[in-house]
Amino acid sequence: MTSSLTTGILVLASLPSLSTPQFLAPIIVSAANAASSRLRIILFSQLFDPDAISHTQNWDNVQRLLTYVYVQATKIAQDKDNPLLPIDVLLKGLNAQEALPENIGEGCEVVYRVSGDAIVAALPHALLELSHRFVAAGSNEGRTTLEASEEVNVLSMLPVVALGGTFDHLHAGHKILLSMAAWITSRKVIVGVTDDTLLKSKSNAHVLESLDTRRTNVRDFLELFKPGLEYDIVTINDVYGPTGWDPDIQGLVVSRETINGAEMISTHREKEQLPKLSVFIIDVISHTSSNITEDDLSLMRQTKMSSTHIRNWIAMHEKQHYQPQNQQVDGESKPVERGQVGGLVHRMPSGTR
Repeated sequence: MTSSLTTGILVLASLPSLSTPQFLAPIIVSAANAASSRLRIILFSQLFDPDAISHTQNWDNVQRLLTYVYVQATKIAQDKDNPLLPIDVLLKGLNAQEALPENIGEGCEVVYRVSGDAIVAALPHALLELSHRFVAAGSNEGRTTLEASEEVNVLSMLPVVALGGTFDHLHAGHKILLSMAAWITSRKVIVGVTDDTLLKSKSNAHVLESLDTRRTNVRDFLELFKPGLEYDIVTINDVYGPTGWDPDIQGLVVSRETINGAEMISTHREKEQLPKLSVFIIDVISHTSSNITEDDLSLMRQTKMSSTHIRNWIAMHEKQHYQPQNQQVDGESKPVERGQVGGLVHRMPSGTR
């Protein structure tokens, strides 16, 4: 059960390279422990400036970085029994084109910074007025230079990229998928959101978010992560969606779990004489790299970034909320009023219904 006093936390930190930022672990853990209503983490680097590096060739580096940060924060939220905590990780460059909007800290009361980190990007005046707390950096790992991957004759970004999913109770796994699609796109991202009619067999389907809510949440996150792109959020009723007919799509982003769908789309497009798609796979947990330690991999596997886990949590708390219970009163067993647990009113965290 969460506290009635809600706290939104904003984390600002500089990255010297694309290495897994293990030195940020202490500040992420501290901020996630303090946050009850929102946690927004903004990472600054000149590598995120437009045209600084090839986005497609640094796919593995950036997805590994995002996954590390999301996993660290999500694990703390789950340990606190607050899996619905909104967590956003944003990547920002240092030039004027990447200036933060004035409302970037909306809903946040405290800013967390790494001690000694002089962020050279211009910060909105509203952020400077918030309370600032400084946390010492952890291990120096992640501060070492990881050379960005660059090859000639390879597109840095693709004009149009597509992806699809249910996107129920938008969580860290979804946000990594959406972020990486936006990362490699220069013009338009097409997101297929599964229609309600295909979800009736899902576990705890009664707590599934509506199609409108899921579509809105996807758009809001993408516009927060990378403003300026065109976002086409469409309803899909099959595995193909727009990839089944649109010749203007060049890339497809999938998770390792949905690779079979990508293969079906590839076969279908070949049959329909549509251009072949470049497929990008979110696969950081099975990816072997010296930049991810065994402890990191273990933590990633423990962290349940799934809509099923969230719906199970909501259903369990709803059952606790509504199921009548007995308690001893003056030596007799009497039912507790609905909405009470142990004699105290049990309030669900906001956004669970």
